Amino acid sequence: MGAPPTELKKGLKQRHLTMIAMGGVIGAGLFVGSGVVIGKAGPGAFLAYALSGLLIIMVMRMLGEMATANPSTGSFADYARNALGGWAGFSVAWLYWYFWVIVVGFEAVAGAKVMQYWLPDVPLWLLSLILMTLMTLTNLFSVSSFGEFEFWFAGIKVAAIVIFLVLGTLFVTGLWPGRTMDFSNLVVHGGFFPNGQGAIFAAIVVVIFSMVGAEIATIAAAESPDPGKAIAKATNSIIMRIAVFFVFSIFLLAVMMPWNSAELAASPYVAAFKLMGIPYADHIMNMVVLTAVLSCLNSGLYTASRMLFVLAARREAPIGLMTVGKGGVPRAAILTSSVIGFLCVIAAAVSEDTVFLFLLNSSGAVILFVYLLIALSQIVLRRRTGGDKLVVKMWLFPGLSVLVVLGIVAVLVQMGVMEDTRIQLILSLAAWAVVVLLFFATKRIRERGPVEPPVPAPETPAQRVLVLANETVEGPELLAELRQIDTAGKAEYFVCVPANPIDTGQAMHQGAVYLWEATAAAAKERLDRTLELLNENGLTAAGDTGDYRPLRALAQAVESFKPDRLVICTLPVDQSVWLRYDVVDRAREANPTIPLVHVIVQSSTATV
Repeated sequence: MGAPPTELKKGLKQRHLTMIAMGGVIGAGLFVGSGVVIGKAGPGAFLAYALSGLLIIMVMRMLGEMATANPSTGSFADYARNALGGWAGFSVAWLYWYFWVIVVGFEAVAGAKVMQYWLPDVPLWLLSLILMTLMTLTNLFSVSSFGEFEFWFAGIKVAAIVIFLVLGTLFVTGLWPGRTMDFSNLVVHGGFFPNGQGAIFAAIVVVIFSMVGAEIATIAAAESPDPGKAIAKATNSIIMRIAVFFVFSIFLLAVMMPWNSAELAASPYVAAFKLMGIPYADHIMNMVVLTAVLSCLNSGLYTASRMLFVLAARREAPIGLMTVGKGGVPRAAILTSSVIGFLCVIAAAVSEDTVFLFLLNSSGAVILFVYLLIALSQIVLRRRTGGDKLVVKMWLFPGLSVLVVLGIVAVLVQMGVMEDTRIQLILSLAAWAVVVLLFFATKRIRERGPVEPPVPAPETPAQRVLVLANETVEGPELLAELRQIDTAGKAEYFVCVPANPIDTGQAMHQGAVYLWEATAAAAKERLDRTLELLNENGLTAAGDTGDYRPLRALAQAVESFKPDRLVICTLPVDQSVWLRYDVVDRAREANPTIPLVHVIVQSSTATV
């Protein structure tokens, strides 16, 4: 068998996943952006966080139900594909990748701005490139190095919030030295809703993006020893994380300081620690914010690369992106995602107000589109799933699921109504339209049939016949063709079965970590069944599994077997993955001196 890519290493332990899940929803948006939200919504801003958190919790619950009932790859693109069609899976995967590579560039710039607090004379672009390079190397080294970095990054974020919650509670309840219980800031500066109740709902548009990242745990779980358990635990524990880290901490901020305080708007947690008399509060919190930014950059690069890996496994991205390095990580996918991040950093340095701003706006609503497709997929798949598979269930189905869909649509409508977010919605819709158009454009290309030239009758009888096929070899059409090629029954046959995740059907059922191991086993089982069938029909046949790339597998088999006939067997044009990539035509071009016959099998359930 041709050397397959190295497996992704199962390098993430449960402690990594727990901290990734905890830290996934705590980003720089909470530490910095929460002050702006309080300034716009007033003391009741914590209600905006509660409503946004509720929506995120529902989406995660729906995702948890699908992931535990059908643990394909931990990738929600699969669920959209199964429920709504190929266009939805293609859209979700590419939009999610696009969202995160833009986030990677944005976070690199944000981290550089934080570092300029201590290094004001160093150019922003240089600091951004240094941060990008460090996080790229971290991801390239091994999955365990990603897990360790994220464990400590997330740990620092969580520790900072926990310390604030403890000290803040003591402060507002009067247990702090020199303080008495005082909740007057909630009402004395214009009331609980100084800008009206509508400001709470308007704030949801901003708040919901600060909570993005909870779903990363379901992708990372695929690289753990027990994905199902990890996903269930991550989705069930998010309720407490959002309630405590977001809602309660924002409530404490609103109690401690007037909602219209300039210090609160600039840096809320620094202002709170200064109010409590904590020394070096600005340096401490800037370090925490830098950690939050690096955590987001680190996990964003990880997530984008794994989504590219899944796309390549579905043959919706170049198959070379499945190549895995010695460290057990998809290096090609990481480097590709990192390059886009570097380009975003360059755009920020060269044209921050045009190109970079355009990229940010065009990805602004993308994550809501992804969440919307996740919610719709859950509604469809729940009706197809047996009760015994529903380890994690969405509450109050179908009513609550429908409410989630309506809630996401309401946020999108609100984005369209608000002047400062309208452009984000328009450009994000345009980005989605481009992705859908690409799907249908490439679909037409994929469905193009091979050019079948007339095959002249060979002058000599077949002696050595090489068959490139998969499960289609069991079709009667192929057996009939082989008997016609060798009417004397004296030829030798060599069957080559490419060990590809799509061709063996494993890509839709195995996580990225287990993909190649399962693919190799499935290809070997199929080969053994094929050889047994051919020998039972009186044909002298041997064979081997081949490279995951069918043309590479064919070339290696031609070199070793030295055939005088080639037979490639596929499904019809509208079903065959190989024909999407012109395997038959390209095989003819590569072997012009060897007669090649293309056999189409109608009666098989194979996927090649």
